[in-house]
Amino acid sequence: MSKGHKTVRKRLSEEEIDEVVVAQGDEDSAWEQPIQVRRETPAHLSIPADLAARAAFLAKLHRETEVVHWLTRIIRERIELEEVAFVQAKREMTPVAEPSDKT
Repeated sequence: MSKGHKTVRKRLSEEEIDEVVVAQGDEDSAWEQPIQVRRETPAHLSIPADLAARAAFLAKLHRETEVVHWLTRIIRERIELEEVAFVQAKREMTPVAEPSDKT
């Protein structure tokens, strides 16, 4: 069996990368084919009208121009809190291995 040789590449600094990009900017052969990126379609949620009205009121209190932006921020914050609580609860439920006494 033969082992493949690994090539070690020098890590370029941001300035060095910028120099390469500027130097090759006008060379079509230096660039790959363009790729198409599609924006992810937003999910639509349905909430009761009274809850939507309360959210709109609170969004105005927080000087948010769009209730959707305020709700997105609130949902993101709540999800982060829930994830932290889940990780903590999971950690607390995992039994800690006790050190064995082999003396």
